[in-house]
Amino acid sequence: MQDTYKHKGLRKQLIDELRQKGISDENILDAFNEVPRHYFLDLAFEQQAYSNQAFQIGAGQTISHPYTVAFQTQLLNLKRGEKVLEIGTGSGFQTCILCQLGAKVYSIERQRELFIKSNAIIKKLKLNPELFYGDGYKGRPFNAPFDKILVTCGAPFIPQALTEQLKIGGILVIPLGAGNVQEMQRITKISETEFKTENFGDFSFVPMLERTK
Repeated sequence: MQDTYKHKGLRKQLIDELRQKGISDENILDAFNEVPRHYFLDLAFEQQAYSNQAFQIGAGQTISHPYTVAFQTQLLNLKRGEKVLEIGTGSGFQTCILCQLGAKVYSIERQRELFIKSNAIIKKLKLNPELFYGDGYKGRPFNAPFDKILVTCGAPFIPQALTEQLKIGGILVIPLGAGNVQEMQRITKISETEFKTENFGDFSFVPMLERTK
């Protein structure tokens, strides 16, 4: 894997575009500069890796638009050292952004093909998230509670296991909806029975699937 001056220049342009679109957290923009997005794409897409587009990554899944990754990350209000559960490792790009921000990341992927592929790429980048092959609807009760939970696929409903595994005061960011378009929600856990929900507009994600193969 090579990271050339051209790649670095294209990353700078992408970061400028994200800033213009309203991503104001400089730590997130710095993380985008440190994680080469083209590593996570097939060579056929390398020239477009730093455009604000989603691409197929296999198993019927996609790597999200850079803006979507940045937007979801910004909603987390992440602090260094926090425990984050990511539902949907996918390509591993979002996982690496979270790691670069200093989070302790636990990530679940239900597609074995992507689990193996992303694991290999992340190791080459010398980052150390805990990666799991399994059902994201169940979360990771053995590692709970979490400060933050990030769902990177369209969920038809809010899994109860995820709200149970969230710390009081913690944040769940989830694209909610069963159709082609989901509503981005930020859910803050006020108490064991009380939650605050904020809506942040429509996005489009691949669906969150339940069973592993």
